[in-house]
Amino acid sequence: MNEQVAAEEAHGFLRGHTSGDLRFDEQCRPLKYIVGPDGSLVAPLMYAMLSCDDTVLCVPCDTEDAMEIQVTPAPLDAEGPDGGLTDRWRIYHGDPLDTHWARLGIDAARFKRWVIDGTELVRTNPLAADEPRLCREINQEHAVTLRRFCTKAAGIDVVAPTLVGIDPLGFDIRRRFDVVRAPAPSPMTTPDEVLSTLLARA
Repeated sequence: MNEQVAAEEAHGFLRGHTSGDLRFDEQCRPLKYIVGPDGSLVAPLMYAMLSCDDTVLCVPCDTEDAMEIQVTPAPLDAEGPDGGLTDRWRIYHGDPLDTHWARLGIDAARFKRWVIDGTELVRTNPLAADEPRLCREINQEHAVTLRRFCTKAAGIDVVAPTLVGIDPLGFDIRRRFDVVRAPAPSPMTTPDEVLSTLLARA
């Protein structure tokens, strides 16, 4: 595996999760995050986390083989132009326990034996403009298909799945207590490819 292949795999690994453990000031706390349309990570934090010098997000959890992402939190104004990101987080995860919203700037990541520059992991979602419409359409008109897709693509039977996010590499699907990932067999770049992928694999 060369460096570019490692970066692609690391990007896919990060997009495939929506939670991890955040290490800060010798503490560690579970953290649920979303990936925004511009590729940045967004999450509610404890106030103390915002001023830490060394903050590491471990995905999917704090173990020896986790992906370790060095992040720099920056306050996010929930009442300003970025307020839609907090609404998006709630669609994924429900009501937050912490109320201090932040973007988590990605500085670098350790993935397997590679160190990946943060710029390789922050990527704009080309489906972002169509994502809300596609989610509504699929949830309203293809609910049965979405359930079958979960079973085939993710190996999980979700009784009442709700599609909450789409990006070129896959689908984020909310179930009762968490969000599961259903990967796409090949990258999707247009709305037509999203629907054809869903129908073909269901």
